[in-house]
Amino acid sequence: MPKLVDHSARRREIIHATWRLIAEHGIDGATMREIAREAGFANGALTHYFEGKDDLLRASFEFVYEETNSRIGAAMGDATGLAALRLFCLEVLPLDQTRLLEAKIVLPFWGRTTADPVLSAVNARAMAVWRGWILGYLGQAAEEGDIPDGTELEPLVDELLSALLGAQVVAVMEPQRWDGGRQLRMLDTLLARLRA
Repeated sequence: MPKLVDHSARRREIIHATWRLIAEHGIDGATMREIAREAGFANGALTHYFEGKDDLLRASFEFVYEETNSRIGAAMGDATGLAALRLFCLEVLPLDQTRLLEAKIVLPFWGRTTADPVLSAVNARAMAVWRGWILGYLGQAAEEGDIPDGTELEPLVDELLSALLGAQVVAVMEPQRWDGGRQLRMLDTLLARLRA
């Protein structure tokens, strides 16, 4: 009887192997040969799951956002307004090894979005989702009276998103200095300013 293969699980295994190599050696160091070896596959076996390296890289970049969004959904519960916004931010900030790994993955991809329209579109879609969520949480906070009446929300979305993405960059560059405690103080300072 032929062996049944879970293609989705295999694709995730390959993507996780790609992540590990990118985090350690950068995108250029993640060759198809090295990815196959890291994932425990024969050299040509990756073509059964991805059309080529560009397809694998796109899927790896998308999967970072999918993993983060899945955690956000799981963490949210019944939270609304500023409580929901804080939960969202906690899942984006690189506060532990998993989220720091994700930051190490997205950083080289962000550099490539300027010249690669496919990766640029992946990032644009992800940021549009995040902007929509942040705007929704801020709208709830305004309705709940947690931020002052008449507060212009769009600039706050820009500020929060810039702070979150900037924290990912700095945490990768200076992990000892930019630890979880420092990130949480930054976040709570930003949220306290919203209430002022």
